Parts: sequence; C-alpha cells; structure tokens
Amino acid sequence: MSNNSVAITGASETTELGKIPYSSQLQLHADAALNAIEDAGLNLKDIDGIGTAGHNPVEISHYLGINPVWLDGTSVGGCSFMLLVNHAVAAINAGICSTVLITHAESGRSKNRHIERPLFPSAFQQEFEQPFGVTTPPTMFTIPVLRYMKDFSLTEEKLATVSVVQREWASKNPRATFQELITVDDVLTSKMICYPFRLLMCCLVSDGGGALILTKSERARDLRQRPVYIRGFGESGEAPLISQMTDFTSSRAFRVSGKRAFENANITHKDVDHLMIYDAFAHLPIYGLEDLGFVKKGEAADFIAEGNTSIGGVLPTNTNGGGLSYMHSGMYGMYAIQEGVRQMRGTASAQVRGAKISVVHGVGGMFSAAGTLVLTNEL
Repeated sequence: MSNNSVAITGASETTELGKIPYSSQLQLHADAALNAIEDAGLNLKDIDGIGTAGHNPVEISHYLGINPVWLDGTSVGGCSFMLLVNHAVAAINAGICSTVLITHAESGRSKNRHIERPLFPSAFQQEFEQPFGVTTPPTMFTIPVLRYMKDFSLTEEKLATVSVVQREWASKNPRATFQELITVDDVLTSKMICYPFRLLMCCLVSDGGGALILTKSERARDLRQRPVYIRGFGESGEAPLISQMTDFTSSRAFRVSGKRAFENANITHKDVDHLMIYDAFAHLPIYGLEDLGFVKKGEAADFIAEGNTSIGGVLPTNTNGGGLSYMHSGMYGMYAIQEGVRQMRGTASAQVRGAKISVVHGVGGMFSAAGTLVLTNEL
C-alpha cells in the first residue's frame, strides 16, 4: 500500500451505546453509518463502496439506498474491521471505488432482530473442539492463558491489574459503560466465569455499532474533519482451533501482523504515542504488548502493573476503557479504531497530548486472525 494515500475522514459510533432494546441490528448499522457520513460532511450518494463483517453488505447497502461498485464482507472475528480498512485502501488506490463506508453493528445484549450465526464458522471447531466443551470465548481463551500463567508465573493479581487500569481510562470517558474505579480485590472477588477469568476480567456484552468513511487523502483534506491517514497495515492468521496454536503463550498472527504493519509504516516502537489492543479478556493486552514487540516475553504484566499503560504512562493503551469497561458488542475492533481516530484528531475524552502515531491492533476468532493498523495525523 502507499503510505498515507488514503485517510479516514468520517468516524462515528451509534448515537447510543450499551442497552438499546428498541433498535434492530440493521437499524444500528444505519445509525452508525449515517453518523459517520455526517461526520465527514458527505451524503449517501457519495458512497460507492461498502464493507462489513457478520452481516450481508448487500443488505446494508440496500437498506441505506447505496448502489456500491465495491463490496467486502470479510468476517474473521473481532479484527475484521482492521482487515476491511486495509482492503478498502487497496480498492481506493486501485481506482475501483472512491469513497468507502465500513460499518459494524450488533444487538449483542438485547438481541433485537440480531443475526444468529456460528460465532466463528469453522468446520474444524464443530468437529474437533465443540463436542468436548470448547464452545465459547471464555472456554477457548482459558486454554492459552493457563499455559502462560504457568510458564511466566503470571498471578491472578497481575491479571486483575489489567482490568483496574482499563477502568482508570474509562473513568475519564463519559460514554463508557462502567466508569467507577475498581481495585484488584474487586476484580478477584467478582463472579467466577471460567478459571482464571472472573466477571471483571471479561468484556461487556453491549448493543451498538460504529462506522468509518475512507477516501483519497487529497480529497479528505477538503472535507469537514481532520484527516487520519492510514500509514501502515498488517494482517495474518494462524489456526481456526485454539488447540492448534503453535505456542499457547504467543500468537503467531499477532507477531506477523504487527511486524508487517511496522515495516509497512516505516516506524519503530519508539515512534508510537498511543496503542489500542483488543481486550475481550484481560490477558489480551499482555499478549499484544509482547507479540507486537513493545516488551520482551513474560514482561508485559509487570509493564502494565508499573503504570506504563496508564494515564500519564509512557505508552497510553486502551484509552477509551476498552472492551472491559467501554463497550463490546461482539466484535470490538471497530471501537478500537474509533478511539485511534479520536486520538489522532485530538478529540478523545482522555486525549494523549501531542499524539501523532496510533497503533490499533485487533484479534479475531480466539487468536486465529489478527490485524494491525498504524494511524497518523501527519503526512
């Protein structure tokens, strides 16, 4: 891809987040899409490309009255929206389309006309894991984290610290679902879900959505918002079965996508001012920090506990409160991108002063896929 050739010029979430029982999943898609189009200062007629995950993009385009010349329905779990950004950049640079809408929505909590589908459709999962009880994210993610805890002496207290730090960021965000500060004891005395995960180590289940508008950078500079440029990207996949990870303590998809994104963007870790790591569960920021190369293997928990990712830390991370405290409607990647955009625009609730480069990383399908974006507000 050509660095900074395409920009995010519209970015917005649904008008409400959390519990929205009166809106269907399709209505949430439309709400987010119209908000993002308005944010960019454009109209529906300006959109000629559409991408989404977990929902038929043709249905969304029809509902909105858009006649697209480019469609993408890539769905590999929560990082799908990172991949869709990359695919949209390629399509725009190739001249296939000029202005792309990427939209996400789920009635995850209220289930109002929610599309019921296999969480991550996989014949292998249905044959070899689900019959033995490995069926949902808590029962899948526990397998690798238990190995990590054993190999690197990660304590439950250190794991709980991730949730505490996320809540500190959420306390600064009026849109966050949970804003009240918590302690390690609060986390460790919350309801056990699936060992070692307790309730406050698990993501929220919310209603909501978000959308992005992408177009050529030259055009974006003449639109309403400060452009946020796509400087680099990496994507990768490992295995559809959690049991087939090469190493339970590290994600190959994380490592490959991160390395490619940094190389593509021509940056080093010292250049990064802001970081978003998909946090469906409390261990994911630990894996992300290590597999993306910000710290060495086995050091991420201490790095977090020492305040490095907190407010005022050297690497502000998950500054909206993350999936643990902000919101999580089923596939969180869109919300991580939204916060990266806000930070690069200078409009975030807990703004990182002087931030110029944001890395946004997402996981899909329990370590099976990953996408890493590098965003910047400078050409």
